[in-house]
Amino acid sequence: MTANQPHVTDFDPDSDAAQPEGSLQALIGRIEGEIHELQFPGFSLDDSLNLGLLLVELGKERGLPIAIDITKGDQVLFHVALPGATPDNEHWIRAKQRTAARYEVPSLLVGLRGRLRGGRIEDQGWFDQTLYAAHGGSFPVYVSGVGAVATVTVSGLPQMQDHDLVVEAMREVLRPAGADGPA
Repeated sequence: MTANQPHVTDFDPDSDAAQPEGSLQALIGRIEGEIHELQFPGFSLDDSLNLGLLLVELGKERGLPIAIDITKGDQVLFHVALPGATPDNEHWIRAKQRTAARYEVPSLLVGLRGRLRGGRIEDQGWFDQTLYAAHGGSFPVYVSGVGAVATVTVSGLPQMQDHDLVVEAMREVLRPAGADGPA
């Protein structure tokens, strides 16, 4: 699935309108499936560079006003802002990245799970919105048998598009050499 293709679900995390029955659960299931699918055998500095450059390539080809970040702990491995990105994207990158790193799941999933419980995690007094954002766009890098070791974050598009762009790039990087079509 690319950022331009329709989603498996009709759930829109940016809408306050009534959502189709079961669509929230379907989207959560889709993201949980992505977590299981997108497992790296290892994650080196070269892997980080390749993933970051692929995101730059996709962003430039599509004229996307995005900022891209790959972080491991406190170390920034890759960071760039493409034309049209704004200083606000830097705040969103850090907040979404902190969320994905803290919970070791995609930042979008943190927000969706809060909604599944009947509210928004942002409305909880303990959720500091100056530091965290439960919005789509940050996805942990999972190494098989190890767990989350880094985060890949995109900011500048609506949250589902940020999330889907990261997933698309991770799928492409993980695709076996010589494989044709979607992974």
